[in-house]
Amino acid sequence: MPRPGFVLEVDDRTPPLLVHEGLGFRLEDFPQGTRVVYPPESLPAVRDVEAAITDALLHPLGSDPLPERLFPGMRLTLAFDDVSLPLPPMRAPDIRQRVIEQVLTLAAEAGVDDVEIIAANALHRRMTTAELRHIVGERVFRSFHPQGKLYNFDAEDRDNLTHLGTTDEGEDIEISKRAAESDLLVYVNVNLVAMDGGHKSVGIGLASYRSLRHHHNPRTMVHSRSFMDHKKSAMHHSAWRIGRVIKEHVAVFQIETTLDNQVFPAPFDFLMKREWEWSLRDQASMLAARRGLALAPAKLRHKIFHDLRAPYGLTGIAAGEVEEVHEKTLERVHRQQLVEVDGASDVLVLGVPFLGPYNVGSSMNPVLATCMGLGYYFNSYRNHPVVRRGGAVILYHPLDEGFNQLHHPSYVDFYEEVLSETTDPVVLSEKYERQFAEDDWYRHLYRTSHAYHGVHPFYMWYWAAHAMDHVGDVVWVGGDRRVAARLGFRAASTLADALEMVSGSVGSSPSITYLHNPPHLVADVRV
Repeated sequence: MPRPGFVLEVDDRTPPLLVHEGLGFRLEDFPQGTRVVYPPESLPAVRDVEAAITDALLHPLGSDPLPERLFPGMRLTLAFDDVSLPLPPMRAPDIRQRVIEQVLTLAAEAGVDDVEIIAANALHRRMTTAELRHIVGERVFRSFHPQGKLYNFDAEDRDNLTHLGTTDEGEDIEISKRAAESDLLVYVNVNLVAMDGGHKSVGIGLASYRSLRHHHNPRTMVHSRSFMDHKKSAMHHSAWRIGRVIKEHVAVFQIETTLDNQVFPAPFDFLMKREWEWSLRDQASMLAARRGLALAPAKLRHKIFHDLRAPYGLTGIAAGEVEEVHEKTLERVHRQQLVEVDGASDVLVLGVPFLGPYNVGSSMNPVLATCMGLGYYFNSYRNHPVVRRGGAVILYHPLDEGFNQLHHPSYVDFYEEVLSETTDPVVLSEKYERQFAEDDWYRHLYRTSHAYHGVHPFYMWYWAAHAMDHVGDVVWVGGDRRVAARLGFRAASTLADALEMVSGSVGSSPSITYLHNPPHLVADVRV
């Protein structure tokens, strides 16, 4: 049986601990008494993946079997999570390919010939042909992409959007016209973390800015406690309201998959192990990686990490009615990722790795590093944040990887023009968001190139709103001091310096918790 998550208390026998910091990692000596939260080991993977997919399609939850919902002359649309999931990308064949192939086989047997496949990228960048091919596989790609039947969703294509109405709280619901007018919409999801899936799939992945602005805003994000607990997340409350209206208009057959914690392939698999259990081979791999990364130029370091393909195993699949499916999915995600933690600490320490949902094949610029650390990793909890209110967060990242002009053009202006004036999410939302969201040049780049939507950097800043509202101090170890200041934070050279800097708010002998991820974990905090 795999071992569950583990909370270590650092003592004089604890070796230096690995901490991610962008395109690299360091070994850090933590103060004695520091709590270190390790993720659980991987659950057993499904042995016969094809059989599991077939069983889910033929025995769905809260729905007739998929073959009974298919008929000649119908309009069938498949949608799937884009390149932002999973992280790192999955070693071929991607689980979405395997699911989509079985759905298409059933559709062909039923005589369905009006089929389109949509990458549900919302306001994310358009996927490249290579990325599309990797997810859906060569056969599906060749059969659909040349005919224009496999494509990226375009949230700015006004002729191909449909407004389905509003929720009882006035939230607009505007999604893909093709999806809305289909006889059946099959959504193929990868639930990497508890935040994914459910009504968030269609209601966000296939939605326009007109819809997304209702929950991707500072007020909603501050009241999302946390993103990993949809029952306490204001963002998810909005997505669920929207999803239930979509359900009244669109027949959705949801397919959700869950993965194990096999994030890193050899020779980087030592990154998934507890340091005192490293074998001689692991230690040699670690030393070789550190020396190689120290000597490699930035472009090579980027290639080394971004070429990684994770050997994930499937831990489960469920299909059918959205909410019933998602409940089963959450059970599996929690079984893989939950770690019990007693109480909140004065200081939370987080390493920000090389990859997040929005820099696949790109750079982790300072805005995205903030989103990853103070948005995703800070919110890796249930019940209560790992750090007390008014406490401090110490993050590791250089904050110097620059901005990718192809993928993140609006980020440059956001960083230079907006953050130079204010870092307050509410102020920048009210004063600047609409200007960026409606900018014709950003819109053009989003639609015709591979740029994130003009409003996207605002959303990334909002992800951090809950953390910025909750804590008193944020310090980046190893971060560029000028960049940290632009972000409204501080930078330190060492952990000791960072602890000294935050001592005014947490004291000289604070309690400290280090979340040792990736692989993914969710701290189930009991207070």
